[in-house]
Amino acid sequence: MKPKIVITSWVHPQTLDMLRPHCDVVANETRERLSREEIIKRCSDAVAVMTFMPDSIDDAFLAECPQLRLVACALKGYDNYDVAACTRRGVRITNVPDLLTIPTAELTVGLLIGLTRKVLQGDRFVRSGQFTGWRPMLYGAGLTGRTLGIIGMGAVGRAIAARLQGYEMELLYTDPQPLPPELEARLGLRKVGLVQLLAESDYVVPMVPYTQDTLHMINAASLSIMKPGAYLVNTCRGSVVDEKAVADALDSGKLAGYAADVFELEEWMRPDRPESISERLLSNTELTLFTPHIGSAVDTVRLAIEMEAATNILQVLKGQIPQGAINHPLDKVAV
Repeated sequence: MKPKIVITSWVHPQTLDMLRPHCDVVANETRERLSREEIIKRCSDAVAVMTFMPDSIDDAFLAECPQLRLVACALKGYDNYDVAACTRRGVRITNVPDLLTIPTAELTVGLLIGLTRKVLQGDRFVRSGQFTGWRPMLYGAGLTGRTLGIIGMGAVGRAIAARLQGYEMELLYTDPQPLPPELEARLGLRKVGLVQLLAESDYVVPMVPYTQDTLHMINAASLSIMKPGAYLVNTCRGSVVDEKAVADALDSGKLAGYAADVFELEEWMRPDRPESISERLLSNTELTLFTPHIGSAVDTVRLAIEMEAATNILQVLKGQIPQGAINHPLDKVAV
C-alpha cells in the first residue's frame, strides 16, 4: 500500500503527477484554506504533509497525527512551525529556502514605486472617467537621489539592493553581520546603525524574520525617529510592524505612505495576533498600497517551490536526508 501524504493547499497538476506514482495523495483541489481541524483529520493517518503559509504545526497537531514523519513546508520562513516539537516527536521538517528570494525582491520594488508614484490613485482616476488629458496632479516621490534603508541584509535584502542599482539612490543597511566590503561596494551599500538608518532614510524596508526580538521592531518609537514624510514598505513578516502605530503615523502625517504584502493577522502561532487588518489602514486608500501576500506568486516560481517540497517528500520516503532539512530528529521506522 502506498504511503498517504496530504497537501493542504492547491498545487499545480505537475506536482501531483510527480507524487502520485509513489504516494496516496490527498490534495486540497480548491483555492480555499482548509481549517486546522480538517487538516488534522486528513493527516491523522498520513506519513507526510505538504504545508503552506497559512498552516501551523505545533505539538498538539502532532499528537493527533502519530504516523507523521515529515512536514514539507512549501515556503521559506517557518515561523508558524514548532521545529522543537517536530524534533521531539521524530518528525522531519523541511523548507524551500532559495526560490522565494527574487520574486519577493521584485514585488518589494514594485510596491515601493507603486506607493511613491501614486499608481493606484492614478488608476482609479482614469477609470472614473474624469481623465481628459494631462493636468498637474498626483505628484509623488521619485526614487532617484533618495535614500533607502534596508533593515536586515539576508538574501532578500541583497536581492532588493541589486534591483535598485539603476535608480541612483543611496542605499543604507543595518545588520548584526556586516557584508564583505567587496559586496558592499558592488551593491552600493553603506552599513549604519538602526537609529541612523531610520533617521536618514526616505524609504525604509524591514527585511528580517519574525522572532520575539523582531516583533514590532517598527513601532511608535522607531517611527518617531524616521523623517517626516518617509515611506515604509513591509514584505517580510506582518508582525515586524506594529500596524496600529503605522496607522497613527499616517494619520498624523509622520509617514507619507505605507505598503505591505504581509500582515499581523498571519502570525498563526502568535497568541495575541489581531484577527483583522486595522480598519484605519484599510480605509486610508490615499496613503497605503496592499497586496495579499503574493511575494512569491510568480507561476513558474510557485511550481518550482511545490516541486522542491515534493522532492523533499520523496527523499524522506526513500530513507534519504531531504535537501531542505531544517531539523535532524531520530527517524521513525521507514515506510
